[in-house]
Amino acid sequence: MAEPKTAPQRVIATEAATDLIAEIRADHPDILFHQSGGCCDGSSPMCYPASDFRVGERDVKLGEVGGVPVYISASQFEAWRHTQLILDVVPGRGGMFSLDNGRERRFLARARVFSEDEIAALEAMKP
Repeated sequence: MAEPKTAPQRVIATEAATDLIAEIRADHPDILFHQSGGCCDGSSPMCYPASDFRVGERDVKLGEVGGVPVYISASQFEAWRHTQLILDVVPGRGGMFSLDNGRERRFLARARVFSEDEIAALEAMKP
């Protein structure tokens, strides 16, 4: 009998992202990320103090990176459900309300399409 496939993580982070998360958490220990499908700042992963952002009842928790929860809007999750979100960092200014703003680096979402086996493993996890 074949071993059951382990489902992949829906969100991961590069070393640069976990380094920036640690830097931000030194100033703001309790933070979260939210990825929406909006335009402008809303198309980047936004980092907020957890007390300043209300997670919507339809938002989906993708997982955690660096001990920080990552949420995505339900409509964006439906569009991206076949991909793994990879939180990365590039030079530049963060979103106006995001905690990476003013640090000369900003978070960026990259994606990797799941394989058919990975999608099957994720589907098998559903209740």
